[in-house]
Amino acid sequence: MLKIRNVKLEDLTELVTIENLCFTKEEAATQDAFEKRIQLISDSFYVAEVNGTVVGLINGPVIEQPEITDDLFSAIKQNPTTGGYQSILGLAVSPEYQKQGIASALLVHLERAAAVCKRKTVTLTCKEVLIGYYEKQGYNKDGVSNSVHGGEVWYNMSKRL
Repeated sequence: MLKIRNVKLEDLTELVTIENLCFTKEEAATQDAFEKRIQLISDSFYVAEVNGTVVGLINGPVIEQPEITDDLFSAIKQNPTTGGYQSILGLAVSPEYQKQGIASALLVHLERAAAVCKRKTVTLTCKEVLIGYYEKQGYNKDGVSNSVHGGEVWYNMSKRL
């Protein structure tokens, strides 16, 4: 059975493993980055569990502008109580659990929490191959991002809450 909950420091090893299975070395969040996110933004960092095993994650800080900037991957601060823009820096599901609706469940969970906190939008960047997936989830394509994270071309996506 799928359970979505806030992240805990004890999840760190599993998070790093999932991240490295889903992203290239250049794109993946480091253990240090995850530790900082767990400490600072656990209120917008969720994990998906199946039968007690962490199989997916979604996380991102609340930001002041509507689009993600590369500095967020290394320097984040605590989320404000209300307002702002909910970003998604990472959404990943272990390969053996993909295509089972877990990523979509994580998105919905984060969106609902963001709406309760009166965030303006949920914003993320993705590669071209994932644009269709996010559009099916109700996100709008907002053009090519200025991000050069991991040496890739990224596209801004957003969803009004």
